[in-house]
Amino acid sequence: MTDTGIGARVLRKEDRRFLTGGGRYVDDINRPNQTHAVLVRSPHAHATINGINAKAAESAPGVIAVFAGADTAADGLGGLPCGWLINSKDGSPMAEPAHPVLAQGKVRHVGDPVAVVIAETRGQARDAAELVEVDYTELPSVVDTATAANPDQPQVHDEAANNTCYDWEFGDKAGADAGLANAHHVTKLDLVNQRLVPNAIEPRAAIGDYDSGEDRYTLYTTTQNPHVIRLLMCTAVLNLPETKVRVVAPDVGGGFGSKIYHYAEEALVTWASRKVGRPVKWTADRTEAFLSDAQGRDHVTHVELGLDKDGKFTALKISTVANLGAYLSTFGSAIPTYFYAPILAGVYTTPAIYCEVLGVFTHSVAVDAYRGAGRPEACYLLERVVDAAARETGLDPAEIRRRNFIPESAQPYQTPIALVYDGGNYQKNMEDCLAAADAAGFEARKAESAARGMLRGFGLCCYIEFCGAAPSAVAGALGARAGLYEAATVRVNPSGSISVMTGTHGHGQSHETTFAQLVSEQLGVDIGAVEIVHGDTDKIAFGMGTYGSRSLPVGGTAIVKSLDKVIDKGKKIAGHILEASADDIEFKDGQFAVSGTDKALAFGEVAGAAYVPHNYPLEELEPGLEETTYFDPPNFTFPAGCYICEVEIDKDTGVTRIDRFTAVDDFGVLVNPNIVEGQVHGGLVQGIGQALYEGCQYDAESGQLITGSYMDYCMPKASDVPSFAISTNETKSPTNPLGVRGCGEAGAIGAPPAVINAVVDALKDHGVTHIDMPATPEKVWRAIHGGATAMAAE
Repeated sequence: MTDTGIGARVLRKEDRRFLTGGGRYVDDINRPNQTHAVLVRSPHAHATINGINAKAAESAPGVIAVFAGADTAADGLGGLPCGWLINSKDGSPMAEPAHPVLAQGKVRHVGDPVAVVIAETRGQARDAAELVEVDYTELPSVVDTATAANPDQPQVHDEAANNTCYDWEFGDKAGADAGLANAHHVTKLDLVNQRLVPNAIEPRAAIGDYDSGEDRYTLYTTTQNPHVIRLLMCTAVLNLPETKVRVVAPDVGGGFGSKIYHYAEEALVTWASRKVGRPVKWTADRTEAFLSDAQGRDHVTHVELGLDKDGKFTALKISTVANLGAYLSTFGSAIPTYFYAPILAGVYTTPAIYCEVLGVFTHSVAVDAYRGAGRPEACYLLERVVDAAARETGLDPAEIRRRNFIPESAQPYQTPIALVYDGGNYQKNMEDCLAAADAAGFEARKAESAARGMLRGFGLCCYIEFCGAAPSAVAGALGARAGLYEAATVRVNPSGSISVMTGTHGHGQSHETTFAQLVSEQLGVDIGAVEIVHGDTDKIAFGMGTYGSRSLPVGGTAIVKSLDKVIDKGKKIAGHILEASADDIEFKDGQFAVSGTDKALAFGEVAGAAYVPHNYPLEELEPGLEETTYFDPPNFTFPAGCYICEVEIDKDTGVTRIDRFTAVDDFGVLVNPNIVEGQVHGGLVQGIGQALYEGCQYDAESGQLITGSYMDYCMPKASDVPSFAISTNETKSPTNPLGVRGCGEAGAIGAPPAVINAVVDALKDHGVTHIDMPATPEKVWRAIHGGATAMAAE
């Protein structure tokens, strides 16, 4: 290991730039002769558009143009696409209603864009937007997930009867029914996984810039995957060849999934820049983000778990209603299906599993991937029902898990629902976590809390997830349209410095550091000599972007394989110069040496020689030292771990305080432990936020977003969480040469059930068997004082 290679606790290269104000975000970019766009958005959840009068706005100071849905339709703009086809139980394709970039005929959620005003300044555009008169006829709306498909509910789309997008199933229904029928005990649980707003620190922004001389567009946008945005926008919306469009994603201030998708504003500013002949810039404010960014979760689920007389699981059956919002977002159809059901085996040997999902439309913002994307929803229901089963059968929550763990000796393990796990010791993760959390001392801590009039609870969660987003080898099993490979180019410059062009995009994952460490490890150079280039479709051949904890297992492996090719070519060049066979050249510690001799060349010498023709055999090699790899992994990676939460609850106020939180994760090989710990910390806080604080609420009558700002949407603060006790185990993944697994989403997956299990444990003496997230003080107080009937989601 070099001082800056794999395993080194290198400080982030990005931090100096960000901490000194050197970051360059989309809103920091201003193009010459730039204009500003403000969208007119629907104030209604459901209404017909009878007419739009923009005359007053068009004559307002500074206004250049006002466009509405009729204008985009006249220019032949297509709708925003959904990237994943789901078939229902009967084989019929899902309902896929049109999603216009500006509403046409109807609006279907509060915030649905109706028109765009373009003016010299943002202030002028905002003032003029208020002058646009839209004649609406308000219609009844539906926002409730559980009842959206009832026949008497208002229709969101005419082509989606009973607001149903699909009625999907996965797994072995007959086997699950038999397993439940023959079970010694069946635990049943109804639970809600509430809707969340992603709330990345940087709101979305976009700049469209049309160059008439080149007849080419540039889009600057806050995205996690520039190439995918270019592909979707060109092929589905603007009907342009990709060669005519450049997409640039500069520094991006967080995403958590919400910046994966192709949004209307990106297409609008690109199209409008040609219409007005000037660059067009749009930046969301925070309230606009609440009204337009794709949101997360929103499941209502019934789960049944069968057990034999020894506490072994016999079957698992799940029925979920998933809210998709008013329109299908880019991957919205897949999150509650193929990113949810295949991981329902968890870390257990349950022989038969069946899941059915009813995807429904409502008059609300679209729902798509949010940190964890389907896996948190699966983990939450599984770990809650396992805990409930333990209490109903009189087993300790840890003991029931011991009896059902997939043993390490069974790896690689074929689950009953498609996936093949790639290794791991799940019992060791739990035993290590129990020891680190001092589980043996819990009763003493509980007694001490009771002496102060407080309730104390202990919550356990054993999670597993799949990362590396749908590689081709398993695409058929999961119904994907295509495998999500990744590309990387390594260019060694004549001076010996190195440029790495990656198709993934860093927006908080520390790519500039960890990817440089891979180069440092393999080439023996310091990370200061390594430049990581990403976020520009003109500079990178292609890439699928960053999401699903795929950057290191997939993108990092593409880099490593390109480095292997660089070393192989370097050996040929060194062999030519040193008059030896390339097979006799060894590369180690930054030197190419003839085996068994003292003849050697430094890496920098070979780099320089690669650009001088007489230094290599012209008949075998081309000039330069640059290699590209497209990596398509043979399987997902499967991070797993155990989390333990201890809470203390004030009986008089219902306030829950997390006193201790212990995490043991298996992420395979750690490239940079500092960065891994930071990722886990962030995920844990987001998971705790869901468990105790966050919840997106729409008014049931009007469809208005009630939690449309931080005044109403509660976010976790630093003072709400304890210092985390974090450690790792290492099981190398065999699916990539690095042995890495992915770590960015684990905390958000495992924390919610650990926290809620702890809360329910603290309240068990008050007859409480379940409480839905978020476990707010009012909800907890009502549960304490109202018993088991007062715990439904509010």
